[in-house]
Amino acid sequence: MRYNEKELRALSQQPAELAAELGMRGPKKGSVAKRRLVKLVVNFLFYFRTDEAEPLGALLLERCRVAQEEPGGFSISFVEDPERKYHFECCSQEQCEQWTEALRRASYEYMRRSLIFYRNEIQKMTGKDPLEQFGISEETRFQLSSLPREGQSACVSSQLDELD
Repeated sequence: MRYNEKELRALSQQPAELAAELGMRGPKKGSVAKRRLVKLVVNFLFYFRTDEAEPLGALLLERCRVAQEEPGGFSISFVEDPERKYHFECCSQEQCEQWTEALRRASYEYMRRSLIFYRNEIQKMTGKDPLEQFGISEETRFQLSSLPREGQSACVSSQLDELD
């Protein structure tokens, strides 16, 4: 995936939907968990050294799977490369559940599906397409027929640097 590094760094400084210091272990064999500041901003998961302002890397939360692991932990793996799995350790089971739910809702595809669902609900109730007033009701991205089939959901990853 192509990205503008300057814009990605600027995005990493935006207010986060969720942020915490978590234990993080990268996909390399034998890597150990390190404390990282982890920030969820829109559909990017940025991770930082706890004492630095510049992100070490970012995961784009599209076409990925978020799974709860051992108590107090979760992982993110990618559909295109299931062996590439990032592990996170939380301070509590409650924090772990909060993170997994937020990560599952962060993808563009989840937001798109929600928009289509609520668009159809409003249309059933009012008889009017709520997107019509914006002139975008006929765009393909807002149509049910353009939704991917189940099982094709979840993350593509983008890295600023390799997890050290």
